[in-house]
Amino acid sequence: MGVNYLAIIVTAIVGYAIGMLWYSPLLFGNIWMNLQGFSKKDIAKTKKKGMKKAMLLGFITILIMTLVLNYLIGLFGYAAAGDGALLGFWIWLGFLATSMLGSVLWENKPVPLYLINTAHYLVVLVIMGAILGAWT
Repeated sequence: MGVNYLAIIVTAIVGYAIGMLWYSPLLFGNIWMNLQGFSKKDIAKTKKKGMKKAMLLGFITILIMTLVLNYLIGLFGYAAAGDGALLGFWIWLGFLATSMLGSVLWENKPVPLYLINTAHYLVVLVIMGAILGAWT
């Protein structure tokens, strides 16, 4: 089973871009910031300190997620956007939606924060699955 590196890179970039948009002020950034208890000063301080390392590591995590999703799509023999999207949904439901619930149960994080974070991964995995499924 060969790896289509162009598909991996493009899909990872799309997944990363979704996250940037998701957590921007255009969508859920301000709500997320308030639910996390971050002030505008905290954000400015973080930006001043430099975010290159965090952004690079964030991209690497999406890249790994893309590689694993691509491997599973190939393993199951999927060759359509719908199949890849459905696999992305099941991965989200079985692993992320369930494990991230611990932040509400054990860390006393607010449910709306959980919903914003898990919905982000739902969208990312379904779209990345659709891209990879169609690209095979």
